[in-house]
Amino acid sequence: MDVTGVMSPTSATTAQPEAGEPASASVASIVATAWGGLSYLARTMGVPRGLRGLAVEIAYTAVHLTVYPWGLIDEALRPGGVHAHHRTDHLPPGERSLLVSDLDRSATPVLLVHGIVDNRSIVVHLARVLRRRGHGTVQAVNYSPMTAFTGDIRAAARDLGEHVERLCAVSGSDRVHVIGHSLGGLIARYYVQRLGGDDRVDTLVTLGTPHLGSQIAHLLPPTVVPRQLQPGSDLLRELTEPAPGCRTRFLAVWSRMDQLIIPQRNARLEHPDLQVSNVRLDHVGHMAMTIDPDVVHLVTCALSGTLPTRERAAAAATVPAAAG
Repeated sequence: MDVTGVMSPTSATTAQPEAGEPASASVASIVATAWGGLSYLARTMGVPRGLRGLAVEIAYTAVHLTVYPWGLIDEALRPGGVHAHHRTDHLPPGERSLLVSDLDRSATPVLLVHGIVDNRSIVVHLARVLRRRGHGTVQAVNYSPMTAFTGDIRAAARDLGEHVERLCAVSGSDRVHVIGHSLGGLIARYYVQRLGGDDRVDTLVTLGTPHLGSQIAHLLPPTVVPRQLQPGSDLLRELTEPAPGCRTRFLAVWSRMDQLIIPQRNARLEHPDLQVSNVRLDHVGHMAMTIDPDVVHLVTCALSGTLPTRERAAAAATVPAAAG
């Protein structure tokens, strides 16, 4: 895990041959790019942790496909969320203090937003962990699986804003935390940056979100959302515009083994006006981000305002050095 981030070898751009350039130079460029990609795969997946991460990704994807229909049915049966009956915000402070150390932060509702053509079944484990950590209100929203083909990220962000307002009205809170996986993170970011959502969102966590787009989008049907996910799109350029005074804190988690964001470093979030922490993972696939123990730990720490274990240890180690 790395909180600084690195540039993935797969992100290297292929130089286009200029007029009059020998064909051999073009071939050499293609070979060099291919070799860089193979080297990247070898370093990422050709080690025990990489193979384990690949196995977890395949296994979890298979499991998720089996529970995917339940994510749609569950919304109709329990629109308030899978853990609505486990709310702890109604407990007296003395009892709640046995579950959580920061009563104010845990009282802030948490909203989870799934990725493209998915539903809230992808975040069931994460919601369960947050509930066990004492968060009083944890809800996961479903947006239409057809958003990828007939929708628009801007419209989805407006719908998300309406859901946030309803959640605030029900919970009595004026702020929420939002966790977005993949496309869900981009929808939430647009709401925060462009629709005034920073007035409502305290912390936004993005997991495997294509903040700079993904080359994979070129392979999707040429509808609005796939075009918006292409690197350099109008929507992504809009998100690079100034956002002065944005009050939302951001945590962007990305992985060098993310198979759906090409290049992987496009899941980093860099903006001069935003309070952002980027965390790089090495051997976690796109789908498995919602269940990986390190990711879950990072998320719970971000929402509670505490430092992850490794950062806390590093900070403690600098104290004696500074004193000396």
